[in-house]
Amino acid sequence: MPDTELSGGDLTLVAVVLAISLAALGFAFYLSRAVMAADQGTPKMQEIAKAIQEGAGAFLRRQFRTLAVFAVIVFILLLLLPVSDGGTGTRIGRAVFFLVGAAFSASVGFIGMTLATRGNVRVAAAAAAGGHRPAFRIAFRTGGVCGMITVGLGLFGASLALLLFRDTGPIVLEGFGFGGALLAMFMRVGGGIFTKAADVGADLVGKVEAGIPEDDPRNAATIADNVGDNVGDCAGMAADLFESYAVTLVAALILGQVFFGAVGMVFPLVVAAIGIIASIVGILASNPTAGDSSWMSPINRGFFTSAAVSLVLVAAASFTVLPSISDGLDVSVSPQVLGFVSVLIGIVLAATIQQLTGYFTETKRRPVKDVGRSSLTGPATVILSGISLGLESAVYAALLIGAAVYGAFLIGGAAALYAVALAGCGLLTTAGVIVSMDTFGPVSDNAQGIAEMSGEIDEEGAQVLTDLDAVGNTTKAITKGIAIATAVLAATALFGSYNASIGEALDDAGARLGDAFTLVSPNNVVGAVIGAAVVFFFSGLAISAVSRAAGRVVFEVREQFRTRPGIMDYSERPDYGAVVDICTKDSLRELATPGLLAVLAPVAVGFGLGFGPLAAYLVGAIATGTLMAVFLSNSGGAWDNAKKMVEDGAYGGKGSEAHAATVIGDTVGDPFKDTAGPAINPLIKVMNLVALLIAPAVVGMTVGEDQNTALRVAIALAAAAVIVTAVVVSKRRSTVVGGETDTPAEALTKTAT
Repeated sequence: MPDTELSGGDLTLVAVVLAISLAALGFAFYLSRAVMAADQGTPKMQEIAKAIQEGAGAFLRRQFRTLAVFAVIVFILLLLLPVSDGGTGTRIGRAVFFLVGAAFSASVGFIGMTLATRGNVRVAAAAAAGGHRPAFRIAFRTGGVCGMITVGLGLFGASLALLLFRDTGPIVLEGFGFGGALLAMFMRVGGGIFTKAADVGADLVGKVEAGIPEDDPRNAATIADNVGDNVGDCAGMAADLFESYAVTLVAALILGQVFFGAVGMVFPLVVAAIGIIASIVGILASNPTAGDSSWMSPINRGFFTSAAVSLVLVAAASFTVLPSISDGLDVSVSPQVLGFVSVLIGIVLAATIQQLTGYFTETKRRPVKDVGRSSLTGPATVILSGISLGLESAVYAALLIGAAVYGAFLIGGAAALYAVALAGCGLLTTAGVIVSMDTFGPVSDNAQGIAEMSGEIDEEGAQVLTDLDAVGNTTKAITKGIAIATAVLAATALFGSYNASIGEALDDAGARLGDAFTLVSPNNVVGAVIGAAVVFFFSGLAISAVSRAAGRVVFEVREQFRTRPGIMDYSERPDYGAVVDICTKDSLRELATPGLLAVLAPVAVGFGLGFGPLAAYLVGAIATGTLMAVFLSNSGGAWDNAKKMVEDGAYGGKGSEAHAATVIGDTVGDPFKDTAGPAINPLIKVMNLVALLIAPAVVGMTVGEDQNTALRVAIALAAAAVIVTAVVVSKRRSTVVGGETDTPAEALTKTAT
């Protein structure tokens, strides 16, 4: 067993890493001051922006109050669950750091969303006053704040735990990662339901039925739609990538300790610190220049500059921090080469996923053009072409991710899973830029919405915002693809951590693994099938929740058009708050069922079937989750950009039958790409973390002196019963509300006659 005791030099290095994490927060503060110093536009624009700010803030505050109760319950349970090593102090530390991880995840989402709702109006004002460059700069720097807070807090928590708890730090960080992942999953689901309920309702009633433009102030769902962009994309994605960052570090530290001792724990933190430096360089390099051929050029330049800087610095760190030879471990290459090549694999994977996702979702590429062309034959062919595109792209993405994992396996030898974890760290060296790219999308979208609703920006300024919004659609799709790859690598590394935890628990119980992980075992096959089924079930629950909430929005907007005919001629103001309230209540009500499924399904399988079937369950969930997440994300992204292509004039433009067909495709894709698809990322990591946390208890009740079959079965049945009850309650909610109402067009006709 390698030496796991942190030396004075190791602790000094961790302290330097901690200082770099604080520097990231300082850079975020610098960027935020630059954003806030920009002009806010006209009073009408500021009024609209304030309504978006208030709606987004109110939703997140109510969501956090709801989740606080859940966090306290999990905190108590973590105090009761045994740990494989470290005793009572480690168990308490793990529970406390669960709360720290949850608080950091919530903070990343809330701070990022807060600045995004203030940057949007400044982007709109800059577009009107100065054109593309100042508007682009403000939008990207707004995202940069969110990105640097994400990596800064993630690295701060990990390095602090290692400084405080030394060799038991990886166990404590299990709680940190679980807290971040759990909050991120709830924020992804809740924010995704909110944003897509408002978006679908606004599009179906506004664009299709009333024939009015997107973000038209006569549509009662427009404020809720813009609020949703922030709570879903800004807060949700930031929390998602924060927990990916934290969870990848957790897995890397656990596996690094197993294979290389203290230096194996320190090296992933050094890689993450290098990622912060590279992200700062990448954000600064994203400043647009006169020579850029498109508005994606500065974003690509920032991303690839960040990747290049990471690669150079990691090469230096690998041959400085890691030993030149392994201590009795059967690895294919030296630890130094293993560290560098593993990180290289992750960086290359990020770049290839970026290009692949861009190919399937950009408006200028053939796949999206084909989806747009299919609108000439109606909405059915639009939907079919989008589904086929998503299914095909999922295969290529899965093969790329699989190749990365296999490459890490080949280079890693006996330490293959540590190599996979380092590949995940390598992919996340560009995390600051990735979050900036993602936040750029909703900020630009909001800016365009504010401009449309205020009516105070000229045609030239409106075109600037349209261009940036199109770029934002692409960046959101790309970052979703990278987030999926990150989730898979993190989940695979966590699966290795689960294996290590099972091994330690079996050693403590004086038992052996035997054939518990044998693939041909029927009970393991059942576990794998259940793991795959949970991904499908979770996705169905999320999409169904959006459908129910969107139905209520549709009826509300229709009812307002019917009872307030003056809305159409601008003599009456819609009740925007009513739709915001519907989306808030429905999204929070719908949180429970998918959340309970994610947490309790591994408990039911682990205590009910054993630790072998639970391992198979995780494999089934990871494999199916990879394909499902890419399918949902890319189908939705292609439908969205096909709609944008038609709105820009193709196949008859706005108001044509082709436009109506692509709007319907986009409304189908909305819950695909912004609710169910992104939520799968934290889902598979939450399930792996739950398995990791319960592993000692499952082994203890299955083998050794503390076997308790009755208690084990009772826990499994109780977990299954809670899931069933939650699903039954959820299914009783109806999509249909209210009675028959006139469409907006019918209401307008009746008013005229």
